[in-house]
Amino acid sequence: MSNYGFWGRVLRVDLTEGRVSDEPVSPETTRKYLGGSGLAAHFLTAETGPGTDPLGPSNLLAFTTGPLVGTKVPCSGRHCVASKSPLTGIWGESDAGGTWGAALKKAGYDGILVTGASERPVYLAVTAGGAEIRDAKGLWGLDTFEAHHELEREHPGSVAAVIGPSGERMIRVAGVFHDGKEARVAARGGLGAVMGSKRLKAIAVVGARNVPVADPGALSESIKEMAKGIRESTKRLHDLGTAGIVVPTEAIGDLPIKNWAQGSWPEGAGKISGERMAATILTGRYYCGSCIIGCGRKVRISEGPYAPVDAAGPEYETLGMMGANCLVDDLHAICKANDLANRYGIDTISTGSLVAFTMEAFEKGLVTREEIGYDVRWGDGQALVRLVEDIALGRGFGAVLSMGIVEAAKSVGGEEFAIHVKGMDLPAHDPRAFVSLAPGYATANRGACHLQGFSYAFEKSVVMPDIGVDAVMDRFSSEGKGALVAKAQDLMSVMDSLKICKFLLYGGVKPGHICRWLNAVTGWDTDVPEILGTGERLYNLKRAYNVSLGITRKDDTLPPRILTHRRGTGGAAQCLPHLGEMLSQYYEARNWSEDGVPTREKLSELGLLTGGDVQ
Repeated sequence: MSNYGFWGRVLRVDLTEGRVSDEPVSPETTRKYLGGSGLAAHFLTAETGPGTDPLGPSNLLAFTTGPLVGTKVPCSGRHCVASKSPLTGIWGESDAGGTWGAALKKAGYDGILVTGASERPVYLAVTAGGAEIRDAKGLWGLDTFEAHHELEREHPGSVAAVIGPSGERMIRVAGVFHDGKEARVAARGGLGAVMGSKRLKAIAVVGARNVPVADPGALSESIKEMAKGIRESTKRLHDLGTAGIVVPTEAIGDLPIKNWAQGSWPEGAGKISGERMAATILTGRYYCGSCIIGCGRKVRISEGPYAPVDAAGPEYETLGMMGANCLVDDLHAICKANDLANRYGIDTISTGSLVAFTMEAFEKGLVTREEIGYDVRWGDGQALVRLVEDIALGRGFGAVLSMGIVEAAKSVGGEEFAIHVKGMDLPAHDPRAFVSLAPGYATANRGACHLQGFSYAFEKSVVMPDIGVDAVMDRFSSEGKGALVAKAQDLMSVMDSLKICKFLLYGGVKPGHICRWLNAVTGWDTDVPEILGTGERLYNLKRAYNVSLGITRKDDTLPPRILTHRRGTGGAAQCLPHLGEMLSQYYEARNWSEDGVPTREKLSELGLLTGGDVQ
């Protein structure tokens, strides 16, 4: 029986035993953790810990949806993939759009929990009638596009979550890919390697059931009220995709350039911009499930050294990390590198970071042509493409890089220019341009992440009195940024658990609108203080998990290049304010100790000392 917005069950899969079963999830559990990353945290904290090998059979791999997924709520076609990360060794969480999450929800499940490891390659087929573990011998070795295509042929109407050859090889920057050539990716943290360690090639889902909604009329009315404003406010995202922010981010000093060492690159940014893409190689757009924005790009390159490419175009993060951060201004080369990464199944953010690290190491003489097999110089598009493929296959010097930035720096040196937090490479936004990103990156539970706080939105254009932002904040000032990040992280935890896109915030969506949608779907009577309190609970739960793995204030830091180097932009010198002061503000706002550990008082207040959440 449904409790509206949820089916009240997850699919439990033990690949060692070859067993599949349904597991109930109580209404009390869904109210406490919502779904998505919150529900995943509930299961992971209970079932994994310090003794869990991320690539061992005891690690849990969770795929979870939220109560709004599969409904008409705008931009709710998302899902979470979570596990103990083989890249960082701590909490691992990644988010993907597309249609897979809605398909799983419409198959009658709120999530899938996978443990164990098969002796042979397998995939999971899920329909409204149940689930079955099937032989994947014919799929093993295929790239992500090929595997998705074969599964569509075998299961008409299905959409699949798949790994490519990189995941099969347990490359530490491998992701989980969805929707075939549209390549919607749970990319960060190496969770594709976890899937590969379990010999699980794919999860193909056919969903045809209607997700139960408590008050369809109220939901439709609220959506109608907001939809026009969302479309109008996000028109640039529709027209140019996230690539449309390349030129503006370069102009304000937010774009990473030359492994985060260079201040400006206006001519290069113009060559790899969304405007250039639209004028030359763009062939179409695509949408995630329930999306009214449509930021996905389709591109085609029919001639030249990087042809053929006919697939998803690079998003901003890819253009930033594989383009500007490597000084590569050849849009065709970046598109080819992006296409290879998507086919082999690796994270373009971490891969771009690894390529930039290698270019700097090569320049400094820490690694040679003989070791790599070819020159890897700044701006060399061909070297970018070759190195992406070597990383994806763990081939040659790529085998060193495929272990992640920390292990690569240990192997060749250059720790001072290995740009990461807790082993997670920085995404393509600079804390020296938006100061709140500094404590945000330092305290993000999965390692450096702009999305777990999304605080820079409140230093750009978003105003939200519900979290104490009555006016757009000064992006260069540290005043109030610790408290801002804590509140923003709580709100993002809610959105990551409901599974709605954060671009909605640019469309004028506020916590009150989210409550209206949630209540209409579930029949609950939640309000803004309750959902923000739920977000606080979930963020603290993940932090407590990391503390159990040894994470404290000593780990809440940034790479030296970001902490101490000035970035010159337009005649201005940008230098990060004192991180330690912002961290102390942040810990105080969270009621954590000065060492960054949630207090028992706080955990008790949030209901995390009962029910087995925190031991």
